[in-house]
Amino acid sequence: MQLEEIFKNVKAASKSLTLIKDETRNEILQAVAEAILAHKEEILAANRSDLSRMDKSNKVYDRLLLNEKRLEDIAADMHHVATLPSPLGKTLKEKTLENGLNLKRVSVPFGVIGMIYESRPNVTFDVFSLCFKSGNACILKGSKDADDTNRAEVKLIHNVLKQYHINTNVVELLPATHEATGELLNAVGYVDLCIPRGGKNLIKFVQSTAKVPVIETGAGIVHCYFDEEGDLTIGKDIVDNAKTRRPSVCNTLDTLIINEKRLQDLPELLSKVEAKGVRIYADAQAYKALKGKYTDDLLEKADEETWSYESMSLQMGVKTVANIDEALEHIAKYGSGHSESIITEDQDAQKKFQTLVDAACVYVNTPTSFTDGAQFGLGAEIGISTQKLGARGPMALEEITTYKWLITGHGQIRA
Repeated sequence: MQLEEIFKNVKAASKSLTLIKDETRNEILQAVAEAILAHKEEILAANRSDLSRMDKSNKVYDRLLLNEKRLEDIAADMHHVATLPSPLGKTLKEKTLENGLNLKRVSVPFGVIGMIYESRPNVTFDVFSLCFKSGNACILKGSKDADDTNRAEVKLIHNVLKQYHINTNVVELLPATHEATGELLNAVGYVDLCIPRGGKNLIKFVQSTAKVPVIETGAGIVHCYFDEEGDLTIGKDIVDNAKTRRPSVCNTLDTLIINEKRLQDLPELLSKVEAKGVRIYADAQAYKALKGKYTDDLLEKADEETWSYESMSLQMGVKTVANIDEALEHIAKYGSGHSESIITEDQDAQKKFQTLVDAACVYVNTPTSFTDGAQFGLGAEIGISTQKLGARGPMALEEITTYKWLITGHGQIRA
């Protein structure tokens, strides 16, 4: 089937979604969640097929990997989405004019959402659950790395939809080709919004190619600033969690910034990540403070490229600054607008950091690993938006709806 035919079918099917009652949507989502657990062996077998083509040393291997626990978490998130209030039909604003016209602004679906993603088979289920709950049809474009898994997942979703006599065109998976990505980005008239979720190269391609509206979920170059008044006890736990919980995800810590007055505490601050084999790329001052106190084989000198590199692995830069202003300057220069954190007991420093850091999520005395739709109580996420126009931060149900004005009168005409 030609891709344009798929686009037409999805567009047509999207109209039927608006007529489904929210109770029915929730029942279907619960059924898909149960089917994930009932058919986990089929999904895991497909995932093993994908994994067999990737070297375990590849930094995105962990993103591609599914196991029973991860499938249970995915199913739990889908159950949670089903319990959330519908984002549709909400009255966002209402007023009556002097001439008697009643104006009401209500939330509605975008229509058709295109999703481009790399080596993340969990995204297939997350996107479906959020789009279906919010009345949007979705066109999925995964990568070759995860194609077997994605196809097994979409097959499962289609089987459940058929049981409820729902048009399966409300969710379609495109071929895992570069050409399909280009066609999706140019599907004017069929796709109402496209969301890319991947690395810098994908984002750059989307920026230069897309003719349909796009919300960027950019790569995360994430910092944590350990201030002069930082608490060492909580600090080493925060750095450890931010760096090692899941090194391959976009909210993981890339650069630790440390106040020069606390360099004597740097070995202790990094003690937990050292035990987990994190390779450190340190500037001159930090390198001197760590030499002989951090595993030699894991300590290297930083260069300019260190600060603009999204590691997605067990490695991290360490940058020394004289004060919070230098920390803010470094973040402004190298940050991606994703997530940033400060560790300090100084309330003035906390407020200054929160006010001046330009990022979707700004943390005080807690790790950036919390940048996640499920952790924010949103059920799941379709991506982390790093742009300012429209959605920003974790995007869930409300972020993938728009609105329209409803105007009611009784014979009024404009002079």
